Amino acid sequence: MTTWHHEERLAAVLAVVRDSKAKRVLDLGCGDGDLFVQLAAEPGIERLAGLDIHAPSLDRLRARLAKTPPHVPHVELREASMTDPTPDLAGYDCAVLLETIEHVDPDRLSTLEEALFRKMRPGTVAITTPNAEFNPLLGVPAHRMRHPDHRFEWDRARFRRWSARVAGAWGYRVRCRDIAGHHPDLGGASQMAVFERV
Repeated sequence: MTTWHHEERLAAVLAVVRDSKAKRVLDLGCGDGDLFVQLAAEPGIERLAGLDIHAPSLDRLRARLAKTPPHVPHVELREASMTDPTPDLAGYDCAVLLETIEHVDPDRLSTLEEALFRKMRPGTVAITTPNAEFNPLLGVPAHRMRHPDHRFEWDRARFRRWSARVAGAWGYRVRCRDIAGHHPDLGGASQMAVFERV
């Protein structure tokens, strides 16, 4: 069952893709395809590529797409790592990483940054990640993270510092905001950075 905060994350990222007027979209870490299936129904998108390293997730996504054929003319799924992109992934209009970066080991983040912002270099990048400050409201104990595969969970200040550094290093401007609810002190369940190439 999809949670309310997951639905709000999906809506926030879809709004970024629509606002960017992207015709070519990358879903990096697409998993079972909650976002991918919705992107595949978007009338303005002409090419959609999804990458994930987990073959069973991609198989489940293929089964979902078979039940509801995509509206997008060119749809591709790849079992591949977003940290090692092939040259044909360069220059997409928009890339999205929905609750993905927290699954990357911290010592591999610089590799992801270079792959995403130097090699792929999309016009717009939307990245969402859990907001650690919100965890108590979800019943997550202080010594744990939301998912056993999470390598880290950042508070809002840490995510904003990382986003600003990355944007400055690679020639993007960035804006960050809370998504998936809003507590006056703790922010949203997730947070999103939207990078635009300058």
